[in-house]
Amino acid sequence: MLIPTEPCGSIPRPAALQQALADFATGEVTAEELNNLFDEAVRDTLEQFSATGSPVITDGEQAKTSFATYPLSNLTNLAPDGVVIPFDDGHNRQLPRLTEGPFRYGELAGSYLTRAKKYTDKPLKQAVVSASALSLLYPADGIEGYSQGDFIADLVQGAVEDIRSCFDNGAKSVQIDFTEGRLAVKLDPSKGLLKNFIALNNQVLSHFSPEERERIGVHVCPGGDHDSTHSADVPYQELIPDLMNLDVGSFFVQMASEEDPDKARAEFAKYLKPDQKIFVGVTDVNHPEVESPEIVRDRVLAAAKHIPVSQLGTTDDCGFSPFADDSGTSREIAFAKITARVNGTKLAEEALGL
Repeated sequence: MLIPTEPCGSIPRPAALQQALADFATGEVTAEELNNLFDEAVRDTLEQFSATGSPVITDGEQAKTSFATYPLSNLTNLAPDGVVIPFDDGHNRQLPRLTEGPFRYGELAGSYLTRAKKYTDKPLKQAVVSASALSLLYPADGIEGYSQGDFIADLVQGAVEDIRSCFDNGAKSVQIDFTEGRLAVKLDPSKGLLKNFIALNNQVLSHFSPEERERIGVHVCPGGDHDSTHSADVPYQELIPDLMNLDVGSFFVQMASEEDPDKARAEFAKYLKPDQKIFVGVTDVNHPEVESPEIVRDRVLAAAKHIPVSQLGTTDDCGFSPFADDSGTSREIAFAKITARVNGTKLAEEALGL
């Protein structure tokens, strides 16, 4: 496709897998039984993903408990009472709190590609959590004998290894999930927190060559969980000028559900560098209605009024049900929306005479 199109990451887990994850936590399902369900969910996800016509696919993060917490698997130096992230519908997500050093990744994202490659030979994309999100694990009152500086050094090393593992295991591209970017502006309108987040992520990115950074993208959105968001009330233009300083080749940006998408598109175009691409969201993952290919086409054409077509791509607004216990969207709807994204992008190419 002349206008590239890629997913963000997550696909809703099958109900049987969701139940098994809950039962595994209570000892009612064995690790072997859970692993077999992971295999089946990944196989089915990749099969359905291929049927959408998407030129790049993912494993749907079926074997992750969430897009944000997979590196914490099997760690024993965590307590459950960490930072709370409130969503607009009233529910919360709470991160764990690091209790002692050192911090190490318990799982690397590249390990999921090993399973996925058993079931497809299509180009695979792998999403990773940002270092800035994991930086929230360190408690405000510190840890005796383990300074914040020591933690950041360990965190950066782990984040670099995480991305490197994806390339080493055959990922076509890597996407850093930076959903806390917009939230940072909400929490700190001075944008000091946002600038710190971006500096930390750029510290990780500095370990990769320019050619590798071309294959690394960043995803931003106002959050997506149980069809709710945590920071949609923050104007995009408050985020974009700093966001575009991230040293990556591509940006995957929520746009279909944006209140004033045209204003946001114009703002992205204003700060877009010649060597960057913008993948605009053309399907609203928090709305049950499946977009028609014509609606997708029109959203692409609207974006093309501001963003050069050579730097334009399409994506979904966010991952579908990025937490394992989120059943707000069905698998059928998710794949129908992805199919609409692919077909609508093709219609836009035709309308643009490409």
